[in-house]
Amino acid sequence: MNKKILSISSKRQITIPQKFYQTLGFGDEAECVMRGNELIIRPVKTAAGGEFAEQILAELIAEGLSGEELLSKFKEKQVQIRPAVESMLSDAENAAQGKGEFATYDDVFGTED
Repeated sequence: MNKKILSISSKRQITIPQKFYQTLGFGDEAECVMRGNELIIRPVKTAAGGEFAEQILAELIAEGLSGEELLSKFKEKQVQIRPAVESMLSDAENAAQGKGEFATYDDVFGTED
C-alpha cells in the first residue's frame, strides 16, 4: 500500500502527491467521498455509466421509446448507474470484511429477482 502523510493548510487544503496524481489519472477535478470514518479522494470519472449506454438504450428501445422521450429516459437511467455500482462495491467490501448480511458472491452480485 502506498501511503503518505499530507499537511492540511489553514484553508483546509491538501496537495495530492505527484506520484499518486499521475498514477490515478487526476485531472482538474477530484471526487471526495466520506465512507465510515474514511475520506476517499479519487479522480472524477466523466463517463461514469458510459459502459452501460448500449444496454440502457437497447432496453429503452425495446420498451418502444423514441425521440425526446428516449433521450429523457436514457439520461435518467444513466445517472443511476454510478450510485448502483458504488452500492454493490460497498456491499462486496462489507462481505469481504465479514460485515453485513452477505455470505457469497451471488448474494452481492447476483441477478435481480
